[in-house]
Amino acid sequence: MSGEGLVSAAAAPEEQAFEAGLRPKNLDEFVGQRKVREQLSIMLEGARGRGRPPDHVLLSGPPGLGKTSLAMIIAEELGVPLRMTSGPAIERAGDLVAILTALTPGEVLFLDEIHRIARPAEELLYAAMEDFRVDVVLGKGPGATAIPLDLAPFTLVGATTRSGLLTGPLRDRFGFTGHMDFYDAAELALVLTRSARLLGVQLTEGGAVEVAGRSRGTPRIANRLLRRVRDYAEVRADGVVSREVARAALRIYDVDALGLDRLDRAVLDALVRRFGGGPVGLSTLAVAVGEEVDTVEDVSEPFLLRAGLLIRTARGRVATPAAFTHLGLEPQSDQLGRSQAPAALFGEDPPAS
Repeated sequence: MSGEGLVSAAAAPEEQAFEAGLRPKNLDEFVGQRKVREQLSIMLEGARGRGRPPDHVLLSGPPGLGKTSLAMIIAEELGVPLRMTSGPAIERAGDLVAILTALTPGEVLFLDEIHRIARPAEELLYAAMEDFRVDVVLGKGPGATAIPLDLAPFTLVGATTRSGLLTGPLRDRFGFTGHMDFYDAAELALVLTRSARLLGVQLTEGGAVEVAGRSRGTPRIANRLLRRVRDYAEVRADGVVSREVARAALRIYDVDALGLDRLDRAVLDALVRRFGGGPVGLSTLAVAVGEEVDTVEDVSEPFLLRAGLLIRTARGRVATPAAFTHLGLEPQSDQLGRSQAPAALFGEDPPAS
């Protein structure tokens, strides 16, 4: 299994059952996102006191940070059922009507990737969110008739990784908007410690810190790496995930000390060694590493940008001095073609001089 599968923040179908077992059950168990947790706690407590459903909630941020977990926690804290769907699954207004009319009073509807909902369904959602009703149109042309249907009061929790793609009218109908930030290493170490306890994994403090530092600020990636490190510890070590065992395991899975995987390093290496650090166009860079443009732009580039290894300019992508340093090179173009990155990339000590 390559490292790029491990450090992708997207959840594959086979991952979902595993992740479900590690999800926190309430706000007290939820690690990180302190401000969002506090704001949600106040809002939910107020709603319980009034005996009414809380305002609709919009959660935005990169994948893997806990938006789905928070939606489940909201329903759990309110003691109501949770119904889950996604924007791409709602292709017609009728699909949304069927979901909305089946909701029970107070139920929480979680709509993932809400920015991808079909426009006719989105327009129908406006009245549903504001007035708890939908207008169903029967017939076509001059003889068409709109029949209003009352809905049970509900709370919509929308999640999006691309908040800029939401239309203004839809965004304005949410009473609470929370932005999810990347986790720091200390928070991820807490996530890993909790997950290890649930999985029955012996994880040392050093092992937790090592895995956390390579998890790209994302709990989903941290838990995924923990599973692979656990396998290595059970097969090739004594079952204890120490710092040394974590390093050895992640070296096999091509996840280096910064959390870069094979694709990340291929992009960085091509930019630095083949194109002198840039600037170079995204399509040219994608061809150089043998990947689709969308893959480089959506999977690799965001983390390289956040790690300060790459910048976007009007003329193309440019490697930063930190990128040269990470590859074991001086930040000068005349050093292209030098040997591959040193062993220190994977958390090992450099060879003695």
